[in-house]
Amino acid sequence: MADALKLQLQFGGGAELLFDKIKKREIELPQLNIYLPDSTDNKWTIRHLLVWIKDNLLRERPELFLQGDSVRPGILVLVNDADWELFGELDYELKNNDIIMFISTLHGG
Repeated sequence: MADALKLQLQFGGGAELLFDKIKKREIELPQLNIYLPDSTDNKWTIRHLLVWIKDNLLRERPELFLQGDSVRPGILVLVNDADWELFGELDYELKNNDIIMFISTLHGG
């Protein structure tokens, strides 16, 4: 795919249970205006990625992963091993070969 964006997604701390117990995935995102034709943005952000994840990977209990248009409190998001808060959270523009990790800090007991 000509303008595909390649990313690695990682899920840990129990978050992988919502994604068929798969901890690591290599994905290719199409051009944003093809996937979300109503979007006025032209670059993929984490906000757009969460929509794609919900539509394509999230298998069960979305309320344990998503809240509104973001991840639920208790889900730590890392961009290339650094806290996403350093990069603008939902507005971070994804780059080719980024590694986005979602770690659940919510545990029963």
